[in-house]
Amino acid sequence: MKNTVAAVCLLLTMNALAQKNISPAPASSNRYISKVWVADQGNGTYKNPVLNADYSDPDAIRVGNDFYLVSSSFEDMPGLPILHSNDLVNWRIIGHALFRQPPYDHFSKPQHGDGVWAPAIRFHNGEFYIYYPDPDYGIYVLKAKSPAGPWSEPVLVAGGSGLIDPCPLWDDDGTVYLVHGWAGSRAGIKSIITINKLNSAGTKVIDEGVMVYDGHETDPTVEGPKLYKRNGYYYIFAPAGGVPAGWQLALRSKNIYGPYERKVVMDQGKTSINGPHQGAWVDTQTGEDWFLHFQDKGPYGRVTHLQPMKWVDNWPVIGTDPNHTGKGEPVTTYKKPNVGKVYPIETPAESDEFNTVELGKQWQWMANPKSTWLATTNAGYLRLFSYKSADTVKNLWEAPNVLLQKTPADEFMATTKMTFKPNIKLDEKAGLVMMGFSYAGLTMHYKKDGIYLTYIDCKDAVKGNKEKEETLLKMAEPTVYLRVKVTAGAVCRFSYSLDGTTFTDAGTEFKAEVGRWIGARVGVFCTRTTQINDSGYADFDWFRVEPVAPPDPPR
Repeated sequence: MKNTVAAVCLLLTMNALAQKNISPAPASSNRYISKVWVADQGNGTYKNPVLNADYSDPDAIRVGNDFYLVSSSFEDMPGLPILHSNDLVNWRIIGHALFRQPPYDHFSKPQHGDGVWAPAIRFHNGEFYIYYPDPDYGIYVLKAKSPAGPWSEPVLVAGGSGLIDPCPLWDDDGTVYLVHGWAGSRAGIKSIITINKLNSAGTKVIDEGVMVYDGHETDPTVEGPKLYKRNGYYYIFAPAGGVPAGWQLALRSKNIYGPYERKVVMDQGKTSINGPHQGAWVDTQTGEDWFLHFQDKGPYGRVTHLQPMKWVDNWPVIGTDPNHTGKGEPVTTYKKPNVGKVYPIETPAESDEFNTVELGKQWQWMANPKSTWLATTNAGYLRLFSYKSADTVKNLWEAPNVLLQKTPADEFMATTKMTFKPNIKLDEKAGLVMMGFSYAGLTMHYKKDGIYLTYIDCKDAVKGNKEKEETLLKMAEPTVYLRVKVTAGAVCRFSYSLDGTTFTDAGTEFKAEVGRWIGARVGVFCTRTTQINDSGYADFDWFRVEPVAPPDPPR
């Protein structure tokens, strides 16, 4: 029998091809190609990571000739980003499944590290499904006819604290199962995997569940399970050993409830790719098998790698296996997947000229957004209105209206052109920021006697520390160019320019830091400290991500 990701996945793919009412992914017009990281090497090979950005806990499927990937998004909104590819190497963001996160009032302010944990995406009976966990509230499901949306509102499948990392399986007899892990921080226990039955619609757990694997002795912190079926075996692919330095397990059994045999099918080996685990098994139209997973790169986040995969004695072997032990190790470069044809190079968007009414899909807020925070226009700029956070907010880490995107490479430069139009009745500021547990940035700050350019930094903002501000100069004009250069080790250097050509370094060297379960983010904001019946605003003409430029000559 020809190998497939699962019998159910083969059936779903056939359904996708047969049903004419299924909307395909949008055509790749206006392809974006990054200037700082391209995985496709243009010679039939690729380099890892295929997504050098924080798409953590990736899950993916193939439907016909299209691959779709979804990842964790935690508190960031819009959440559940949907990426599309035709060859598993070239990707773009086509939409989001979640635009406001329930409970809506709870997520109206930043809840760092909470919200959307590791999701799973599947296609069944003409519909796309995403199951995602909120570790404090339970497991939700959303549905859509097209992966680009619109998606349904989230439905609570299983309420409870500590339920994480769900993945469904529609079995041959029509029974629907859901596998999931447990968060020790909420449930008081971890390192176990449970399987529940769902109703036929896949929208409700209908039993108490069965614990099918206990990893305490051999596989501590086993989590992130993905459930498949192949050649009469049920498989649970699951990472264990922790994010920074763990390994990838495969469990198999002829019975959905076990007992399951265990095998480590990939670890770091002699490579530099630490903790290679948690992801998705997909096949190509030509019968090849591949595995997408993440690597934790600290302040750069959990980036996505692509590994070749093969089956040996009904066990998966992921990566290369130079010693023929059945346990693979990650590749750095490899031949691209055979998908029957060659597709153009494409990467997720990073730069944004703000020339349309639609904000680039790479942008996310740190909480459920409000429509009064921004305006996009056909006039060629993004307008951020100042917003006053609650009186309890001590710094930008706690502010909901910070507009951010993932770091796109180990080294890059982000520059924006900003014009500040404050309300003279308010204490307002707007600018560029690199956000994490600690943050730094450049702002235009309106005070009673005018606009000042300032450098801000906040060490251990996560602990509620107050932001420090260094005045650089008083502005004669309201327009400035703000820049951050990021070099190896996530070292950041901020600079500014009054003419867009000559840049002056500002502040001190800053090393970007992680957020809670995520990497550092870069972006823009506009805030105020007083509430009246109107606000000032900042207009951002563009935001451009480019290679790190050489330093300006001494003046």
